[in-house]
Amino acid sequence: PSFDLAGSGCAGFVLGLDVARSRAMSGGKKVLVVGVELLTRLMDWSDRTTCVLFGDAAGAAVVGPTGEGGGELLTFTAGTDGAQAEILGLEAGGTRRPFTLEGAQRGEHKDIVMKGREVFKEAVTRMAAASREVLAQAGLGVENLALVVPHQANLRIILTLQKQLGIPDDKLAVNVQDYGNTGSASIPLALWEARKEGRVTRGDLVLLTAFGAGFHWAAMLLRL
Repeated sequence: PSFDLAGSGCAGFVLGLDVARSRAMSGGKKVLVVGVELLTRLMDWSDRTTCVLFGDAAGAAVVGPTGEGGGELLTFTAGTDGAQAEILGLEAGGTRRPFTLEGAQRGEHKDIVMKGREVFKEAVTRMAAASREVLAQAGLGVENLALVVPHQANLRIILTLQKQLGIPDDKLAVNVQDYGNTGSASIPLALWEARKEGRVTRGDLVLLTAFGAGFHWAAMLLRL
């Protein structure tokens, strides 16, 4: 069986890891978590404030029993503030405004709506708080981490989060300048690049943190 976590937007991969952990623990089998986006198909190309920000990508991880010495998903938190739903998302296509032919002709179901100033404030605030929470759950601090992998929304959000959490440059994963905002694929893509470059290895502690439409946010501490 499979199911979709698309409603959580860019936070979907981190949320998916927690769902996969629960399924794997209850059933003893492996779960494939996939974050895939074709965001350039959702762009209003006349809106230069959004169309230049996004890219297409995919990333995946297998979650399941590993035996001794394997990786571990340690702590997790997530939340949603529906009062902020209007600042980031799609105008139509959900239960409040279902898909219609007329709406499709107007592009309501595909053009991303984003209020930049409000998104910036909520993204930094929520990701910072969620990151502190998962570290506190584990009794750890930023100094114990090998790497922090935030959702690659834009460089300003990432660098402001870095400042708030006191993350050293060598412990921060950033690749938004290469791929743009690739939504739920951004975290697995950035983590894969860091692993390929030798920045992290088996046994390292890594913090993932993200936000997305809804308004959703999530953070997870894991050991590779």
